[in-house]
Amino acid sequence: MRNKNINKNISEEELIQHCIAEKRQYQELLYHRYADDMYSVCLTYAVDEDAACDILQDSFIKVFRNLHKFHFKGALKSWIRRIVVNTALDSCRSKKRSKENFESYQHTLDIEVDDILSIISAKDIIKLVNQLPTRASLILKLYAIEGFSHKEIAQQLDITESTSKSQLHRARNLLKKLMINLDGSK
Repeated sequence: MRNKNINKNISEEELIQHCIAEKRQYQELLYHRYADDMYSVCLTYAVDEDAACDILQDSFIKVFRNLHKFHFKGALKSWIRRIVVNTALDSCRSKKRSKENFESYQHTLDIEVDDILSIISAKDIIKLVNQLPTRASLILKLYAIEGFSHKEIAQQLDITESTSKSQLHRARNLLKKLMINLDGSK
């Protein structure tokens, strides 16, 4: 950071006021306060680290453009996270990846996931989730990580609630298969 005289313990309210006033050093401070946590969110939705960096950059541009709309009705970190997630969704929509078949798989796997979960890290689980078909992976992340309802997912992705439920079911089954294959290879 260029100006070492900035108090890094400045309150969020003061920090936001300085950022709205377009004081670059305070914008940098806000960015550095939240970038690492938000980068982790980006990695959850991106196909690779470059895409995650792009999402992070686009997200913070939106944060700074809209900071005047933040009214301290919740945590700033949560507000920023919501922008990051929405930016990641926009990125997924704009890429228009290959079309997927939205039909639900009718069979379920009866496995002991707890045994597998005891030997797999969160990072490995994210890697497995990222191997899922794009739409199924995205819906699983929105539902399981972000806590969106099927109605909210349907609205965000312009699909029906039943498609969201079907894709979540599909994602879970495919993830179970991937976990079984991972367990079998160890």
